[in-house]
Amino acid sequence: MMDSTDWPFTLPLLQMFKTDLPPDPKEAAAIEARRNREKERQSRFLNVRTRVMGVDVEALNSQVEERKLQEATEQSKKAAYGTNQVQYDVVAQMLEKEQAERTRRLAKKVQEFREQKQQLKNRSELDLWDPHRLWKEFPPHLSNNDPYCGPASLQYFSGEDLNRSTHLRMQQEQFRYSLERQLQEQQQARIDYNCADMLNNQLRLAMDMRAAQMAKLEESCRMAMMSAMANANKFQVAEVAERQRREHQCQQEANLTEIQNQITSDLLTENPQVAQNPVAPHRVLPYCWKGMTPEQRAAIRKVQEAQRHEKEAQRQAEQAMDSEWESQAERLARAAQELEEQERELCAEFRRGLGSFNQQLAKEQKAQHNYLNSIIYTNQPTAQYHLQFNTSSR
Repeated sequence: MMDSTDWPFTLPLLQMFKTDLPPDPKEAAAIEARRNREKERQSRFLNVRTRVMGVDVEALNSQVEERKLQEATEQSKKAAYGTNQVQYDVVAQMLEKEQAERTRRLAKKVQEFREQKQQLKNRSELDLWDPHRLWKEFPPHLSNNDPYCGPASLQYFSGEDLNRSTHLRMQQEQFRYSLERQLQEQQQARIDYNCADMLNNQLRLAMDMRAAQMAKLEESCRMAMMSAMANANKFQVAEVAERQRREHQCQQEANLTEIQNQITSDLLTENPQVAQNPVAPHRVLPYCWKGMTPEQRAAIRKVQEAQRHEKEAQRQAEQAMDSEWESQAERLARAAQELEEQERELCAEFRRGLGSFNQQLAKEQKAQHNYLNSIIYTNQPTAQYHLQFNTSSR
């Protein structure tokens, strides 16, 4: 058992998770409701009349009637919804037709305006489409009708415009015509905008009127549905009251029948033959069982004794198996220890051989070093050698 010294965080956790809080009233109410429903279900399932006599025909008939009433209510709701949907479809079709007619009239007006006011001859970019525009850029020299007079004849000069006044008058007329056309287009656009605005206002008014009519129709349908639902609820309340009365009557009859059966049957007697199942003789009826016979108890004790002996033999076999495993583990441990000792001896012998080899190698290296210092490197270089070496390197 663990106390507060074994786990120092016990008290803070208990303080953090408050286990002494009062139960939630909603959860308690839900638990109580489930418990009541379970009791009601058990009382319904354990009813003697239903278990002995069979199914409750009146309850099934009442369920069929409730199902028919529910289907009729749903059919009425669907019919009301269908009526509303048909009305909505009619209104939508009318609005679509009106919108299509308005679009057609607007397209027709646009086409007429294009045909009357936007002709090709009245456009300002007509000169750009003229295939002879380059030939008309330089007019002929009016003082000399010879077409072969070039710049060398000194009959005309580059940049000279003999018809300047005519050109200015034509440009002014074209500018005035363009200005008048722009004013007409702006006025026509203003008229079209006002017409479209008026049509939009009319459309909004029509849609508002249709929405008001649809709201009235929806309110009337809702009132009809509410009245039908109220009538259906009244009918259901009457059916529930009648069903409760029948159930109470059936319960009283079932109680009387149960009392009569208890009085007249041998359920309260000590006859063991009552508990035998007539369909399966090897089984008993739990609600009529009076206990086991001495032969049955002796057979059970015999089986228990055999099971005890079998368990004891199994336990002894397990103990023998465990002892065998322990002895085998000890043998394996001793073999492992012997292998470790052999490995340590081999490592020590290897280290000794390696040390002797290293000593011999050191002696040889020392002898080689002495040989080099005493015999090979005996002549020391003088200053003249270094001076000669530096001169040759330069």
